[in-house]
Amino acid sequence: MTNNTAIIIEPDAMNLARKGAELFAQNARGSAHLRGRFVVAISGGSTPRLMHRLLCREPHLSKIPWSKTHIFWVDERCVPQDHEVSNYGAARDDFLSGVSIPEEQVHPMPVHVSPEKGALAYQGELVRFFQPGNMKIPVLDLIFLGLGTDGHTASLFPGQSALADEEKLIVSVRGGKPDVSRMTMTFPLLNSGREIVFMVSGKNKARVLKTVFDEPEARLPVQKIQLLNGKLTWLLDRDAALLLTL
Repeated sequence: MTNNTAIIIEPDAMNLARKGAELFAQNARGSAHLRGRFVVAISGGSTPRLMHRLLCREPHLSKIPWSKTHIFWVDERCVPQDHEVSNYGAARDDFLSGVSIPEEQVHPMPVHVSPEKGALAYQGELVRFFQPGNMKIPVLDLIFLGLGTDGHTASLFPGQSALADEEKLIVSVRGGKPDVSRMTMTFPLLNSGREIVFMVSGKNKARVLKTVFDEPEARLPVQKIQLLNGKLTWLLDRDAALLLTL
């Protein structure tokens, strides 16, 4: 662990979701104050969905500067937006439909074209939005990530060539459950973020989490998260942290 890494352990998944919503709101206000906007990348999954449902309720609803918020997606399955496994569809149902965010500030991954064309188009959208210039890689204010039992994060799974991609910001991949084509942010983009928050809950994550912390030689995909200048926060519930020695 480095000095810019924090570990927060909550009693259960619901308290973890509450803490995640607090971090979202806190970062939103700080980023909007400092830079005039808040740019966040969100993930799918059961744990972040609990958090998302809190964002459109008080006390967070009125404290988040939605008019200055831009939402991108870390990854997406290449399915229609109304499909039950669509990350965009889940976020729309969970909180986007209940907040006053301008439609043009919601940036879903394009699923109406091939995965390869969609990845290229989303990369282009990121570059146009950030206009990074000499920075080359856009810098997101906040990125929420999860952790799979196989050590994957985003849609970056063990054994994929995408793990070693240092050029692209977005790539198309295949894997996970269900086994469908996906688009995902790559490590160069993720590692350029100002802050990453991992949300991990459940006893089924305890063993892989211990490996992440104690066995750097395991070379799990998630272990390639090494922020260049940002802050890394591990937000865990007690079950997930069961095997950790901190």
